[in-house]
Amino acid sequence: MNTSDPRRPYVRPMAGWWRRNPFFVEYMVHEATALFVAAYALVLLVGLRRLAQGEAAWNGWLEALRSPVSLVFHGVLLAAFAYHCWTWFRIMPRTMPPLIFGGKRVAPGVITACGVAATTACSLVVLILAWGATR
Repeated sequence: MNTSDPRRPYVRPMAGWWRRNPFFVEYMVHEATALFVAAYALVLLVGLRRLAQGEAAWNGWLEALRSPVSLVFHGVLLAAFAYHCWTWFRIMPRTMPPLIFGGKRVAPGVITACGVAATTACSLVVLILAWGATR
């Protein structure tokens, strides 16, 4: 390389590249919510382990879930899951083949709304069944 050449090769700065574009910011936040999903999976695995250890361990785990720290943690998890689901359903129309109904293409907003409605309905059914099983 000639050191007397005043031209330097272009080096693109990489730090924070995704913060410059709102699309990438939303994408990174969406992907970061996967960490919350993993955290909740660990909570459930600990519960399964405590169940295998016996009634006393299981009851201790249930008592730990009733603590204020756990309730705040689960509130944060619920918000992260809701955001993750919402962004997932917003992406869904872009990732699936065109849906034709009555000779017309279904609007992306309708697909998103149907996905959210189906998830809400299924969640309510599971909640009602779980609530009835504990009574």
